[in-house]
Amino acid sequence: MTTRVFVDGAVGTTGLEIADRLEGRVDLDIITLDDAQRRDAGARRDALNAADLVILCLPDDAAREAVSLIDNPNTRVIDASTAHRISPDWTFGFHEIDPDGKRKIAGAMRVSNPGCYPTGFLALIVPLLRAGIIPAEWPISINAVSGYSGGGKAMIAEFESSNPPTAWRGYALSLAHKHVSEMHRHSGLVHAPLFAPSVANTYRGMIVDVPLLTGVMRDGPTSYVISAILRKAYTDCALVNLVEDFDEANLTIEHAANTDRLDLFVFHSTDDKQVRLVAALDNLGKGAAGAAVQSLNLMIGVDEITGLRL
Repeated sequence: MTTRVFVDGAVGTTGLEIADRLEGRVDLDIITLDDAQRRDAGARRDALNAADLVILCLPDDAAREAVSLIDNPNTRVIDASTAHRISPDWTFGFHEIDPDGKRKIAGAMRVSNPGCYPTGFLALIVPLLRAGIIPAEWPISINAVSGYSGGGKAMIAEFESSNPPTAWRGYALSLAHKHVSEMHRHSGLVHAPLFAPSVANTYRGMIVDVPLLTGVMRDGPTSYVISAILRKAYTDCALVNLVEDFDEANLTIEHAANTDRLDLFVFHSTDDKQVRLVAALDNLGKGAAGAAVQSLNLMIGVDEITGLRL
């Protein structure tokens, strides 16, 4: 028996990445709409309600509208937008940070795809908070850089123009990036983290860097202890890995580009009183399309890495 899947927003950046991962799968029946049908509200409504599972690759308002058009009680939804990531009525689609996450996603009707930056941040910080190594009230800052594909069509066009703006630039300098609420909610931190994102002139890839002054923390956790906790947290995870004995000179923004993998690193000062937790992922892979397909796989009961790039 095949599962009928409709990707609403299939011609956007994330939608095209998802299509690549679903191509050739005999367990899926992909519902497609031509250009005219995509502009036809009735055709979209029919497709949304005909599907067993819908993946929304739309702006937030359009994603909310799409959900409102679904009246088939059996249609399940994965939303790749920001619209439902902190909604209590939606299951957060990052099972690796929740001991019961696989079961929750497998049985969910509504799954919110994690954001790219939150994926790296939460993978680094949640196991340490859960273990009590980092106090929940600790002030956390995040430095991160993404490939320009993370900014959508407008940013892609800007960086691929004949006069691209720069090799690197910061943004969200007002400290109001839309991913902050997601990071705050799903980490369990008392205070929202200070988030300093930036974009580089490369199409895909991402580095998320969380510096910690461990030497002034209660009990001063060592890098060895931190690494042990992260290693144990992801021992049985197919896509999240703690990378050890790694030459820092080889770590670039494109470390995990073109994969659906999430690699974690723990770097430390000579006296081990300062630590940098680093996550490397593809903003279009584990940060978007790869995560959506991983959740789809769990929801239909096949191996979670089917169609993914390791």
